[in-house]
Amino acid sequence: MTDKDTAPAPDVGRDFIRDIVEADLASGKHKSIVTRFPPEPNGYLHIGHAKSICLNFGVAEEFKGQCNLRFDDTNPAKEEQEFIDSIQADVRWLGFDWGKNLFYASDYFEQLYLWAEHLIQNGKAYVDDSTAAELSALRGTLTEPGKESPYRNRSAEENLDLFRRMRAGEFPNGARVLRAKIDMTSGNINLRDPVMYRILHEHHPRTGDKWCIYPNYDFAHGQSDSLEHVTHSVCTLEFEDHKPLYEWFLDNLPVPARPRQYEFARLNIGYTVLSKRFLTTLVKDNRVDGWDDPRMPTLAGLRRRGVPAAALRDFVRKVGVARANSTVDIQMYDHAVREHLNKSAPRRMGVLRPLKVVIENYPEGQVEELEAINNPDDPSAGTRKIPFGREIYVEQEDFMENPPKKFYRLSPGTEVRLRYAYLITCREAVKNAAGEVTELRCTYDPETRGGNAPDGRKVKATLHWVPAEQSLPAEIRVYNPLFTRPDPGANGDLFADINPESLEVLKDARVEPALADAEIGVAVQFERQGYFCADTDSNPGKLIFNRTIGLRDSYAKA
Repeated sequence: MTDKDTAPAPDVGRDFIRDIVEADLASGKHKSIVTRFPPEPNGYLHIGHAKSICLNFGVAEEFKGQCNLRFDDTNPAKEEQEFIDSIQADVRWLGFDWGKNLFYASDYFEQLYLWAEHLIQNGKAYVDDSTAAELSALRGTLTEPGKESPYRNRSAEENLDLFRRMRAGEFPNGARVLRAKIDMTSGNINLRDPVMYRILHEHHPRTGDKWCIYPNYDFAHGQSDSLEHVTHSVCTLEFEDHKPLYEWFLDNLPVPARPRQYEFARLNIGYTVLSKRFLTTLVKDNRVDGWDDPRMPTLAGLRRRGVPAAALRDFVRKVGVARANSTVDIQMYDHAVREHLNKSAPRRMGVLRPLKVVIENYPEGQVEELEAINNPDDPSAGTRKIPFGREIYVEQEDFMENPPKKFYRLSPGTEVRLRYAYLITCREAVKNAAGEVTELRCTYDPETRGGNAPDGRKVKATLHWVPAEQSLPAEIRVYNPLFTRPDPGANGDLFADINPESLEVLKDARVEPALADAEIGVAVQFERQGYFCADTDSNPGKLIFNRTIGLRDSYAKA
């Protein structure tokens, strides 16, 4: 499924990143700009990544520059082709295209290796035989300086020999690392002789078994930016403390270009966790149905749930780009989705928990076609025909035998309007042996076709319905927030905050015939119920619909 509105609207909102880019172009510092989106292919992208995607691609588009898609594929133990494919699909779904500018950090492995040798030869990198525990102990803390490794003063010749033997595969995983020689007393822990290379005997998705040493992110990232002549390396605030290291490598290597790093606040949303480690655990522990489970905050999950890409872009645009972290109220996201769907989604009728209604004075065997509006906000969407006959289904919750005051729906003796059809009056409730209502016996007024009484009498409720004979059976998956609190894990246990009612499956629903060919992933409005889309598991023999979002936010009020 692709979003019908694939072309992103120009992101003309002002922010400090755009101000910097505009000033750099105006001053002649750069003749054109190059940004990049550099995901690690070790999982699926989530809604937080959408902010970075829209910013990097949006800025490049607005200032007629270039945005590269570069995979930071430096850890083959966690990377898979599935993730590479999903990331490309997600970026395209959001409405962006990198053109010919698709790159991988692995494209630069040979150059990165040569630069590592350059640092060794200049006495600015060394091979360390310390164990992982020893390295951690030597690193120090935020209040205590680190301590120099006993291997820190090896000669350049010895370090070069060991590093080449590391590449040749002579040593097992974890036996040695290559570290930059900077300052073990620095107040910035990232500058305390950071690891540049580690030994990892793993098959790489692109380079196979050619390499058994892999560069760490901090070493690979800035140099990859330089090789691609990136002008503005835009990243989230957690990399702010890494910036001095980013610049140290550029200062000490013969790189072809000098990119500049800028940090912005990441996207945080209430009732949502965007930790890739936690999301991976949810998938591996089968707590969700894969990375594209509609309860997941992944872009694949949102797409499967029927969230339009245009709504997500609009949400990100409204959140804006700031320097300080904050948490966005989930209702802001919900509003962006509803606002878009209210304008674009076709209207249909679906009954989630059916209760049969027999209209006793309607002619047996007669079926008539009633005209229904596809979208009241879009006259060009036209109309459709819905069959109507003696037997229909309404929602169970639309009937009460002994209703309280202000219950205006069906009850014995009350009259209601059927959407697009007639006024009907409930005469009798039929019950089973357990005393449960299984069927309603009603009558209709044949003079009220279209829902209006010629004598001007008023009714206080309009119900949706589907024809009993022509409606289609469907499974409805009702999704609620994955967490029960707006700040999941605040008490120290994320799993304890998982919502046990995040999914409700209704197997006996009925939907109108027009939904037989519902497009996968494209939301429609079930009148009075919310927005739903056909799931990827749906087929003509078994219709399955996911709830995208309700018409109103009842969850936050619970």
